[in-house]
Amino acid sequence: MLTGLDHLVVTVTDMGRAVDFYSRVLGLDVRYRDAQRVDLMLGDTALRLHQTDTDIAPVSATPTPGSLDLCLRCQLPLDEFKQHLDALAIDVELGPVARQGANGPIESIYLRDPDGNLLEICRASSR
Repeated sequence: MLTGLDHLVVTVTDMGRAVDFYSRVLGLDVRYRDAQRVDLMLGDTALRLHQTDTDIAPVSATPTPGSLDLCLRCQLPLDEFKQHLDALAIDVELGPVARQGANGPIESIYLRDPDGNLLEICRASSR
C-alpha cells in the first residue's frame, strides 16, 4: 500500500528566513514551485514551506509555526555537524545523546529553526 513520504508541510512565518535557514544551515536544496510554495529537498522527499499569511488550500485544521518535531538523518559525524552549527552561531539545545531511531540506535543533537520547530539531527549509532 504506502511506500514512503513524498513531502511534509512546514508552516512558517517568514518564507525568506526559513529558506535561508534550511538551505544555509542544513544544506537543503531549494526548489521554488510558485510565489507561495517552496520545496526544500531532502533526498527524494521535500519539506514544503507554507507561509502563514498565504491563501493555500487545503491545509491542516490548525497550521501553526513552531509545532513541528522532525528528525533528519545526517551523513557527517555529529561532532562535525555540530562544528558547522557552531560556525554559524546556531545553538544546540541538547546532544549528542543516544536515542532510538526508526531502524535502530542513533545519536542525536537538537536545535530549533527560526519558527521554533524542534529539529533532531541524527546519525546511526553502533551502540
